[in-house]
Amino acid sequence: MKGRPWTVVAAVLAVAAGLIGWAVTRRPSAAPVAAPQLHTTTAPVARGDVTARVQVAGTLGFDGAYTIVNQLPGGVVTAVATPGTAVVRGADLYAVAGVPAVLLYGTTPAYRDLALGMSDGADVLQLEQNLVELGLDPQHGITVDRHFGDATATAIRRWQKARGLPVAERTGGLPLGQVVFLPGALRVGDAVVAPGGTAGPGAPVLSVSSTARVVRVALTASRQASVHPGDPVKVTVPGLNTALDGTVREVGTVATTATEGNGAPGPATVPMVVTVTLPPGAPVLDQAPVQVAITGAQRRNVLLVPVTALLAGAAGGYQVAVVDGAGRRLVTVQTGLFDENAGTVEVTGDGLTVGVRVEVPAS
Repeated sequence: MKGRPWTVVAAVLAVAAGLIGWAVTRRPSAAPVAAPQLHTTTAPVARGDVTARVQVAGTLGFDGAYTIVNQLPGGVVTAVATPGTAVVRGADLYAVAGVPAVLLYGTTPAYRDLALGMSDGADVLQLEQNLVELGLDPQHGITVDRHFGDATATAIRRWQKARGLPVAERTGGLPLGQVVFLPGALRVGDAVVAPGGTAGPGAPVLSVSSTARVVRVALTASRQASVHPGDPVKVTVPGLNTALDGTVREVGTVATTATEGNGAPGPATVPMVVTVTLPPGAPVLDQAPVQVAITGAQRRNVLLVPVTALLAGAAGGYQVAVVDGAGRRLVTVQTGLFDENAGTVEVTGDGLTVGVRVEVPAS
């Protein structure tokens, strides 16, 4: 066009930086890197040990889930264990028409009458183990094996007497339904049938779990390979001042993807179960949110910087901003283990030594 020529003004380029969005002004290549616009300070490169620890969210609950079905003759339910309470070996779970079903420990379900003349079996072995544990064989007459002998019948009669049964009902045998074999102590969840209702054979009566505490975690599938059964963890529980020791019991192998609130697919996760023991007097929590610090690999005598010192490199990877008497310069680093608990990361890079100061956001 005719008239005065217009001068073209050079644009200022914004460069995104890593974990913190820092802007730098473009300069000739010989000039030092410009100072960031945000408030920053420096931290020294240190040498020490690093443990890969990752914080993940979990849910504290009770292990296992069972539905107890009635094996007694059908009738009116006259008692059920109170929801939220624990039932231990030898205690009643429920009763139908006044006949209780008693919890005994074992992994083989009760499936037949237990009495003299029955064939040998794992259920007999479990029964005898329980009779001994309950102190019903003070003369040590029972040989704990798969055979129902006279000493076994004697111990049952002693038990029936202690429970207040009339002499005519002290038979030395246990009809199907009068004992329930489950792996250990139970915590009662809900009563499917309340007292006054009816329950026929095979009808659900109680929903229960074990009394053992576990934390369930939806572990991001990308972390699956770095976590193994037996790995130690720390569990932070609401209401407790100190994190609890836990152990990874199992890590799933089948990943699933949940849908986010906006309808987009979320990250793929695998189930992880952590065992943990709460101290005496701890609040009784079920389905409570907790934090789990997973402890993985460890490296010793390595260079460490705060995680907040990492900047995204223009060509990928990470950099740190070194600050010294010559000014501020970016150094490309290779990262190793991250410790999310301590907020540190293992690094290596040209010129990085103990005491060199790197830029971090001011707190």
